[in-house]
Amino acid sequence: MSSDSSHFDSNKSEFRRDETLLGTANLLVRHNPLPELFLKLAKSLHLITRFEVAGCCLHNAAKNVMQLHVWEGAQFVHPPAELPLEDTTAGWVWQHQEPLVFADVQQESRFLTCLNILKAKAIRSFCEMPLTTTLRPLGTLSLGSFQAGVYQEKDMEFLQRVTELFALALENVLTQDALRREQDRMRMLLELNAALMASRDDRELFRLLSGFIQRIVPHEYATVAIYDVAGRSLSHYPLDSALSHKLVGESRPLPVQETAAGRALLERETKVFSREDLMGMASTFVNEHLTAGIQSLACIPLVTRKGELGTLNLGSTKPQAFANSDLSLLQQVAAQVAVALENARAYNEIIELKDKLAKERLYLEDEIRTELHFEEIVGESAVLKRALAQARTVAPSDATVLVLGETGTGKELLARAIHRMSTRKDAAFVKLNCAAIPTGLLESELFGHEKGAFTGAISQKVGRLELAHKGTLFLDEVGDIPLELQPKLLRVLQDQEFERLGSTRTIRVNIRLIAATNKDLVKSVAEREFRSDLYYRLNVFPIRMPAVRERKTDIPLLVGYFVQKFANRMAKKITKIPAETMKALTSWPWPGNVRELENFLERSVILTEGPELNVPLAELGPSREAGSDDGTLESLERDHIIRVLRQTHGVIGGATGAAVRLGLKRTTLQSMILRMGIAREEYRS
Repeated sequence: MSSDSSHFDSNKSEFRRDETLLGTANLLVRHNPLPELFLKLAKSLHLITRFEVAGCCLHNAAKNVMQLHVWEGAQFVHPPAELPLEDTTAGWVWQHQEPLVFADVQQESRFLTCLNILKAKAIRSFCEMPLTTTLRPLGTLSLGSFQAGVYQEKDMEFLQRVTELFALALENVLTQDALRREQDRMRMLLELNAALMASRDDRELFRLLSGFIQRIVPHEYATVAIYDVAGRSLSHYPLDSALSHKLVGESRPLPVQETAAGRALLERETKVFSREDLMGMASTFVNEHLTAGIQSLACIPLVTRKGELGTLNLGSTKPQAFANSDLSLLQQVAAQVAVALENARAYNEIIELKDKLAKERLYLEDEIRTELHFEEIVGESAVLKRALAQARTVAPSDATVLVLGETGTGKELLARAIHRMSTRKDAAFVKLNCAAIPTGLLESELFGHEKGAFTGAISQKVGRLELAHKGTLFLDEVGDIPLELQPKLLRVLQDQEFERLGSTRTIRVNIRLIAATNKDLVKSVAEREFRSDLYYRLNVFPIRMPAVRERKTDIPLLVGYFVQKFANRMAKKITKIPAETMKALTSWPWPGNVRELENFLERSVILTEGPELNVPLAELGPSREAGSDDGTLESLERDHIIRVLRQTHGVIGGATGAAVRLGLKRTTLQSMILRMGIAREEYRS
């Protein structure tokens, strides 16, 4: 009877062991969460061995610690504990890949830290086995019992087979979890990318980023630091938590060297700072973080092919808070944020540029409509009508027009008239005085430049050529364009394309060019001061504006027009122009042409108190200096210039200088003084 009973117990034990192995094998084909997987294993093991405490330790490669999941009294102990590799049973078994068996824990002197915990729980027997697959060592499985000597050699052989099967099931769970986490991360990255790409505002972008980061990486502090290249500073913007807002508050620029983020930015690589690292930085800003309890700080650069934009910064009150997997994900997030920031900036720059161009266009259109109307070309003389007839003929075409004539004859007014009569009248009329801009800046004004193209180019500039696209470009004083710029202008006329300064991108334009000059370009070409090929391109349809001395019959009309214009502006009522005055005005040669006449009449209206025009006739008429007039036009001009120079005591420029009084440019007057050989002694007493 006793023998049969023993045999029966043996068969029963074998049956239970087979049942346990089968139950463990079944775990391989089912994807159970780790706690559920461990619970089912514990229930199966209870069929064949005794234990009151069970533990599963998994190696955390990021932190290089063992994470212990404990099953005690039919339930899990939460949260999982972290154990170091050194001086722990789990660390020893994982490193040596050998089981540990203690028949009586009370008699052991090794691993005191761990065993004292077991002793406190009245555990006597304890065993721990490695969980290993052909791919990698995963961790350990441990059992503890209140009775001594529970785990014998034959039990350990069987438990070894169980742990092999459990390790395979565990590998399956961990692999599936890793795949699921990777899928979740990819899905979140796609969601973030879609949200960021749709954002055109930095603040909205930060708000989207804030909600996303909270879902993927545990932290207590998060900011985005924006880099100011010119000031070499970083401005921090808080993302989500109260701690972020407390430490950063309103964004304040800080020197890049005084921040942890600055180190990551300057070296263009992700940096993780421990509390000890932060304590070594001599920075008030960093000290504020330490006082707030920050023990880990990760700074990820925001970089695109165009350069550094800033950093993404996450902080934690826990040491070693950021695993390699977290940093890898944050780097992917940072790459998307950098592109989104760059796109937002480019979008804002485009909006600003559009606004700027719209304002410039409105200014130019207003200038045409309010101040420089076509009706300002006043006169009925044959020579003027001939010039206007030529303008009407060429206006409908897109031919290049060269307007010739002395200073002050109204070349710009004729150019505007041609534009207003052309098919481009609804587009912009853009003018550029080539003599009024320094040579170094003329190229930038004409072609535009990129940011950083030269010292002082702090932003992109659109040139006059682009402003005139589909419209008309008027180049006044074209004869003063430097020789080095003439080939570039010639290319625009030939190919309708150019590049901005500092750029390699070719810009195509559709413009109609009207040029004007008071120089003899044929002579300039002969003296190699002007390119012949450019001259031929400009001289497609020349129109000469006559000087006032050639259209004396128009002077009364011009006088009446200007007197009424200035009288209305000054709220004066002038109804009479004496015959003697009109005769003097008609007789004077007006070397400064219409501009001189206009300025002289404005001065006369200012001096007039009643209804009769008061003209300072002393400035007009035949020369009062006997013997100085030989009857030639140049002699008259010379005497008049000397007289005005005497009145201004030799002052040429300025608001009250001779150039203003004569209606000439300062440089033009200086050239005339040299050409006529006027010495200082002739106008200075």
